[in-house]
Amino acid sequence: RTPFNFSSDAPIQVTGSHVAQLSFSLDLTIFLILSLSISSQNRFHLQMVTRIPPSGLSELLLTILQRSGWQEGMAVLRLGWGATRWHLRALLNLTRAGPTESQIQDFLSEHFRGQGPSQILPPAAVLLFGADPECAAAVLRSAQDLGLTLPTVHWVLGYPLSPDTLHSIGLPLGLLAYGEVERKPLDFYIRDALQLVGQAVAAATVVRPDLALIQNMVNCYDKPNKHEVPSSGQYLARFLSNTSFSGLTGQVSVQRNLSRVLTSQRFHIWSLRRDAVGQPTWVTVGSWEGGRLKVEDQSLWQGPNGKGHDRGEGQRGGGRWQPGIPVADSRVRVVTLVEHPFVFTREVDEDGNCPAGQYCLDAGTNSSDMLESYFSERASGNSTFLPTDYSKCCYGYCIDLLEKLAEDLRFEYDLYIVGDGKYGASKSGRWTGLVGDLLNGVADMAVTSFSINSVRSRVIDFTSPFFSTSLGILVRSKDTAAPIGAFMWPLHWSMWVGIFVALHITALFLTLYEWKSPFGMTPHGRNRLRVFSYSSALNLCYAILFGRTVSSKTPKCWTGRFLMNLWAIFCLLVLSSYTANLAAVMVGEKTFEELSGIHDAKLHHPSHGFRFGTVRESSAEEYMKKSFPEMHEYMRRYNEPTTPDGVSTLKVDPPQLDAFIMDKALLDYEVSIDADCKLLTVGKPFAIEGYGIGLPQNSPLTNNVSEFISRYKSDGYMDMLHDKWYKVVPCGKRVFAVTETLQMGIRHFSGLFVLLCVGVATSLLTLAGEHAFYHMVLPRIRRRQKYKYWLHTSQVRWREGVCVNQRRVCVCLHVRVCLNDSKSVSIQ
Repeated sequence: RTPFNFSSDAPIQVTGSHVAQLSFSLDLTIFLILSLSISSQNRFHLQMVTRIPPSGLSELLLTILQRSGWQEGMAVLRLGWGATRWHLRALLNLTRAGPTESQIQDFLSEHFRGQGPSQILPPAAVLLFGADPECAAAVLRSAQDLGLTLPTVHWVLGYPLSPDTLHSIGLPLGLLAYGEVERKPLDFYIRDALQLVGQAVAAATVVRPDLALIQNMVNCYDKPNKHEVPSSGQYLARFLSNTSFSGLTGQVSVQRNLSRVLTSQRFHIWSLRRDAVGQPTWVTVGSWEGGRLKVEDQSLWQGPNGKGHDRGEGQRGGGRWQPGIPVADSRVRVVTLVEHPFVFTREVDEDGNCPAGQYCLDAGTNSSDMLESYFSERASGNSTFLPTDYSKCCYGYCIDLLEKLAEDLRFEYDLYIVGDGKYGASKSGRWTGLVGDLLNGVADMAVTSFSINSVRSRVIDFTSPFFSTSLGILVRSKDTAAPIGAFMWPLHWSMWVGIFVALHITALFLTLYEWKSPFGMTPHGRNRLRVFSYSSALNLCYAILFGRTVSSKTPKCWTGRFLMNLWAIFCLLVLSSYTANLAAVMVGEKTFEELSGIHDAKLHHPSHGFRFGTVRESSAEEYMKKSFPEMHEYMRRYNEPTTPDGVSTLKVDPPQLDAFIMDKALLDYEVSIDADCKLLTVGKPFAIEGYGIGLPQNSPLTNNVSEFISRYKSDGYMDMLHDKWYKVVPCGKRVFAVTETLQMGIRHFSGLFVLLCVGVATSLLTLAGEHAFYHMVLPRIRRRQKYKYWLHTSQVRWREGVCVNQRRVCVCLHVRVCLNDSKSVSIQ
């Protein structure tokens, strides 16, 4: 472990230290490669380098450290120096198999801490050189156990390693590593080497083709003469050393002093951070290529005093909590935001106390001095200075969790509600809401339904998530009147047409089967006075379809009876389906907006005044802005300041919104407590996220709180909180369809009453038609024998013919009746 300066000039000046001291100037390159043997610098012997040289690694490492804002730091080496040039007072040699984790901890504790047991050195950057993944993980785990992590110690891996080879769990957050990516195949280097020679020869040929193309004789024993014409090799060597181009491997050039052909290597720089669900993960923060550093995320660079973070002008990190202060018996200031069921508020009692819940201050300010004075007034017992409407009692899911953490970690806290009532967003370079209070040092902890996302994780820390959720879409029922033809809705119009077409076809076949059977009721059969006509078949089919119990003729032949039973089965199944769907379909009072999810066309292409929104400066708005910018631009006009305000816009009459997008955990609770049970979450969940406790960047509370939250999950305490605040509500277990069944009134069957009225009017017309047929058409049919084929449609004219002297005398069977033109009866 050796102190040194990070400056752009080499050699680097050495500063004094209580750990180790160098007696002369050095270059950072020596740190990277301890035994570097350079071949003879012969400009005629070029060597193409497929990997970055030590000088390039030192340049890369210096660029990373300077970009982070560090000017001096320490080095931890894996290999022993074995050289007389170095005089080290302390060296941890991991090459031998001797050191155990306890020995590593003793070494780090001795040289990274001050004289006191809890005194830690000022912030420093520590470089870990030449260590394989196992050794590096051992050192870093020991450092984390000793608390040698951010913001006190910033660890940097000094040798290229892929983050995939390191186990992210157990390593300190903020660890910087770098590794080469996009390795080119060998044939690319061969092609670039040939192209280098070709371009050099081509350039030389243009100037002196005689030297470039014609080899001259050279005597190696001749002394060099400055007036002598250079040889072909010397001439070409000058062009080779000055040739550079962009090839398959990147920028290709020749390093003159070392006669090496350098290619372009691309390195990615990673930082160990927490993801959206609180798990450690490697995040790409920059890339290095051709000696230039390209920063991809300004906010993820670690440095002294939080340098490099995108906090906004005038905002500082770290909060009020300083490293090294013990958690136990300390007082923490906690900020919260009212969001049911995680945080509720109620008024204090007459004495200004909270018989249930915890006292919280709702002063509507984010001034640290004002809050300090209010809490001091309350602690001293003099509450006259404090306005009465500022005092509230907070309770809920998160308050129970906060009480549990305070009990187990043995700390006290002052609780207040965020002044602007917002989660926080970056506005004109400044953060608002909960995030702003943490960054400005007003609060040490934010406890509410605080979504973990990448934007917030860049500027503050989150504990491991204590609640998993996603985004959802909330809609409400629409009050619509049932139309007059609602009774026909259970079946599609094509089904209605099919039923009546099938009825008439079945009646036709029943008539044909009966007339063609030797035992059927036909004028030529045994039952000629009881003829089964087509009208009889229609009467029978309608009676079966609608379940009538009136007297009707039934077919006598077996074929007709079999077909009649098949028709009865068909009607049973159709009517059962119709009855099952009738009540649900006819009720049009509770119809919900059908949305399949966030990708529904109604959201991406809103039409007919479809309105939807979310909460301003929330995680939901950030997700919509990042993932669906066009949709976000449309919905901005409908966004609401809080979740209750958004729900209220759905419940008012007429509703001001058609859909409201927010965390599903909050929407589910709003659905469950809806007194009218008109709200419903629809569509598939999207944007899975978690709720975590927010803390200032590099807060020492993060690891302690995360550990206890994980313990609460495993022992079932979090499940108990969920059951307490979600399963005691009236509408929480309802299952909704697109429509909801209610009691049906007379207006639901108004179409049937209209149908009866139309039927009565139609029957009057039918009666008039029967009289017209009887007096005008039937006499002509009786007079003409060729109209006999109308026999199967009616029995009227045949019964008229078998009456003698106007008496209703039935003719016996097997008697042939003939009707002549004189209307006399002759019996054969």
